[in-house]
Amino acid sequence: MGRVRSGAAPGQGSETEIKLALPWGCSGRLRRQLAAVPALARHAPVRQQVHSLYYDTPDQALRRQRAALRIRRVDGEGGSQWLQTLKTADKGLSALSQRGEWEVPVKGPALHHQALCEVPPWRRLDPDGAVFAALVPCFSTDFERTCWTVRLRGGATIEVALDVGVIAAGGRTAPVCELELELLSGAPEALFRLAGQIARRVAVLPLSASKAQRGFVLAQDMLDAPQGARLPALPRRASAQALAAPLLAEAFDQFTANLHSLLVADPPELVHQARVGWRRLRSALRLLRPVLAVPPPDGPALQPLLDRLGALRDLDVASTQTLPTLRSAYVAGDTARAAAWGALEQSFQAAAALQRKAVRLALQEPLTGQALLGMTQWLAALEAAPPAKHVPARRWARARVAQLRKRWRTARRGAVDASSQHQARLLAKRLRYNIEALRPLLPQRAGRWHERARKQQTEAGELRDTVQAAVLAAGLGAPPEVVAFLRGVAVGLAPPGAQDDGV
Repeated sequence: MGRVRSGAAPGQGSETEIKLALPWGCSGRLRRQLAAVPALARHAPVRQQVHSLYYDTPDQALRRQRAALRIRRVDGEGGSQWLQTLKTADKGLSALSQRGEWEVPVKGPALHHQALCEVPPWRRLDPDGAVFAALVPCFSTDFERTCWTVRLRGGATIEVALDVGVIAAGGRTAPVCELELELLSGAPEALFRLAGQIARRVAVLPLSASKAQRGFVLAQDMLDAPQGARLPALPRRASAQALAAPLLAEAFDQFTANLHSLLVADPPELVHQARVGWRRLRSALRLLRPVLAVPPPDGPALQPLLDRLGALRDLDVASTQTLPTLRSAYVAGDTARAAAWGALEQSFQAAAALQRKAVRLALQEPLTGQALLGMTQWLAALEAAPPAKHVPARRWARARVAQLRKRWRTARRGAVDASSQHQARLLAKRLRYNIEALRPLLPQRAGRWHERARKQQTEAGELRDTVQAAVLAAGLGAPPEVVAFLRGVAVGLAPPGAQDDGV
């Protein structure tokens, strides 16, 4: 967090911290709310101005090795100090990060090669000095930091830092408004206790991306772009229990990263990828539940957010996919029909805009942040828990996926109405997501299962989207003939027998 490590020894250092985004933005009201948190109210804050410049090679050799190098100037009551910091990769994708950190004071804004050479990871990253010779500035951060040093019962000491400022890269800027809770002494559980106290008073969102990661993405003009699945590497000889933490953490990160972007960006794909992340998480949970060392928390507090995301996704799909596809078939060159269809599209767009605001309000509810923080704590506990027994991952994955495929085939054969068709579609999604997650452990024929499940999901999804568009159009007061047209299209897409089930 911009402190000199004890002893200023460049060869030793680590940090364990929780990073939290603040969805309401940084305002005077937020600062007052934070200052009123009991654990913080007892301590006078220290304010600093912090400017950092991050370096890498043109081909981002450090980033590819999940390392970050910066020079930082910290201006406070005691004057200015220059610090050079190397950070190495954390253990995974989580708001709780555990990273190597080597930080030393330097005389000015220039990189100090000798100090880096005394750091063991640097000798591995740059054995011949070629990396250092190619380093160039990549992006900068400027922010005001307000720090509280908190001592909790049980002996833990935590530094809480509120950072408010900007990241600048390639002529672009992005705001910084986040809390970092760094463990100075004690057990990591203390971080979650204090974060929980804060989350009861202030809306928060767990944030896995560091300032360095966001700086590189900003330089590529990809900040707040939709984040898809980023499947972790799975060792073939691992236990089934060892698969749980990386698979679940990656899906949860996809969910929360897209939620964070939804606060400031409008692309419908953000909603889609957030929901995909959540469905992948739930699918993996069902598959992995028998081997979980720690049971998952109940998530009813997230249901209002999930419901609003679902409603927004239905409106987005109708606005951007279903209605544009069907427009020419309905209009057929008729001016009056074109006007009616145009009015319908405007109604859907206005409803989607209102629903997007509702999603953002849900993200700004303290209960949402508390629930997401609880999931983060559970994932950390799952990673740290010893397995109850060794279950070979490859054998377990093949058996579980084969069982799920059998259930899907049975459901597909019995899908004679809209309700059973929907259930078969849900099983197809689960099968598809789990095959994608466990592909290195599965037999070659699983690729064919995946393709068939994807095809069935797509076909059933087209029917479902058209039915939903008709329902939404009726709710938005569309002319009866427009609603009848949409229902007629749905009847044409439905399997035999589905007409009797509300299609």
